[in-house]
Amino acid sequence: PMNNSYHISYDKLWKLLIDKHMMKKDLQKASSLSSNVITKMGKGESVTLETLAKICMALHCGLTDIVEIHLEEV
Repeated sequence: PMNNSYHISYDKLWKLLIDKHMMKKDLQKASSLSSNVITKMGKGESVTLETLAKICMALHCGLTDIVEIHLEEV
């Protein structure tokens, strides 16, 4: 049987921050998130949907504007 694994990419989010002339600490303040959450995202780790929703609200964008899920066939 084929198992699929995946990795989460926040590259679109980091590019969006650059476009908006924002730094990660600005995003942290705008979305009321902890520095730990921003650090996790910096490492490409999973965060909650609630966290992503807060970011979307702060940046006035949609989920697909900030996160991508890349499937890898094993």
